[in-house]
Amino acid sequence: MDIGRIGIWTFSLDLQPAGRSQEAAAEIEALGYGAIWIPEALGREAFANAGLLLAGTRKIAIATGIANIWVRDPMAMAGAQKTLTEAYPDRFLLGIGVSHAPLVGMRGHDYTKPLSAMRRYLDAMASAPFMAMPPSTEPATVIGALAPKMLELAAERTKGAHPYFVPPEHTAFARERMGKGPLLAPEQAVILEKGAGKARAIARGHMATYLGLPNYANNLKRLGFTDTDIGDGGSDRLVDAIVAWGSIDDIARRIRAHHDAGADHVCIQVLDPDPRVVPMQQWRELAAALL
Repeated sequence: MDIGRIGIWTFSLDLQPAGRSQEAAAEIEALGYGAIWIPEALGREAFANAGLLLAGTRKIAIATGIANIWVRDPMAMAGAQKTLTEAYPDRFLLGIGVSHAPLVGMRGHDYTKPLSAMRRYLDAMASAPFMAMPPSTEPATVIGALAPKMLELAAERTKGAHPYFVPPEHTAFARERMGKGPLLAPEQAVILEKGAGKARAIARGHMATYLGLPNYANNLKRLGFTDTDIGDGGSDRLVDAIVAWGSIDDIARRIRAHHDAGADHVCIQVLDPDPRVVPMQQWRELAAALL
């Protein structure tokens, strides 16, 4: 599977009718991006959504960022992965993750030992029976990993890791923990806005939910950020570290920083003042400069 050096991470396609999502995905493909990363939280179901986007495109990879292990049992996850891989060889990348304690608790699950849960889940996926037509290519999995031991597990047991809500410093840390070889595909939020006040306001609106989730807050503290940085919507230092804003050249420098730190692939999440908008024009401008 070749996902290229740069992809698109987006929730905006979930907010469109399915046909419009497919049309947008086809244009992303035509622009030359290597992959489209889609979330699974409060929107479309990950595999159904991936199937829609795969059907609407010809060659681009569709990746889940991430499919929640608490949403389906390992046999169902493995079966869905193999189904899409058989239908679209080397085009479906399954990103899985343990999600977050508040969201898992809503589903009635115990989040006490997420690393152990992920290890058991991978074991069960590997041994799950599948009696349908098997895929002709090896199904590919990555883990949405942030912490050291989860990154190591991703390197040992899967194709690699998909860290989310991280600066380039985490990319360097992840590469050191994972070693050379495993795929490292961090997400990077960007805003094509040169005004600091407006850009940071958009960024803080995006960051608000994530800063309230312990996994992300703890990861930022490992990188040297403090409670003061994380509180009250995030300090300017933290906002600027997590969200790249400014000119196309400013955005390009941040993407390059991830690559220089060891990333194989960077998935760009464009933040628009209106999150319901498909940011196609920004994707076009970035493609012209970066691809």
